Amino acid sequence: MTRVSFYLGLASMVILSGCAALPDRFSGLFGGGGDGLLPAPEAVSEQTLDDSPPPPPPEGASTVEEFDTTDDADRAAALAVESGNSGSLGVTTVTLGDIAQAGIWLRTPLVTELQMGRAVAGGESINIELRPSGGAVGSGSQMSLAAMRLLGLSLADVVEVAVFVN
Repeated sequence: MTRVSFYLGLASMVILSGCAALPDRFSGLFGGGGDGLLPAPEAVSEQTLDDSPPPPPPEGASTVEEFDTTDDADRAAALAVESGNSGSLGVTTVTLGDIAQAGIWLRTPLVTELQMGRAVAGGESINIELRPSGGAVGSGSQMSLAAMRLLGLSLADVVEVAVFVN
C-alpha cells in the first residue's frame, strides 16, 4: 500500500507541475485577450433576411438591455399581426441562443432554409426569422434574446414554442 501511495503522489506532482503554465497558455480562451489558443469572442455576422439588421451589441455589454439592440421599429414589426396563411411546422423546445447575435430569430431544425415565420408561446405571438440549425428534428432550438423578451419568456427557462411558416 505504501508503494502505491508513493507512485500516486509522484504522478500527482508531475501532473500538477504542468499546471503552472496553464494561465499563460489559455489566457485568451475566455476573452482574456492574451496570446492564448483562441481569440477573444466577437460578434459573428450571420445571413439574415433583414435589409437593415440591428447592430451587434457594444463591446463590454453586460446587461440584457445592452445586448438587445433591436429598436422600436424592429419590435413593432415583430408584434404586427400578419395576414395570410401560415403553415404549422410543429412545436420545438427552445433555449436562449447566442446573445451576441442581434435580431429577432429562431435557429431551429424545423426549417432547412432561411425564411420568415411566427413563434407562439405563453399566449404571445411574434413574427420571427427562422434560421436552419442543421440539427435533427426534435433536437431543440435556440431563440434570440430579443425574441424571448418579446414573447415574455424567461431567459433561463427551457420552453415549448409553436412555430409557423408564413
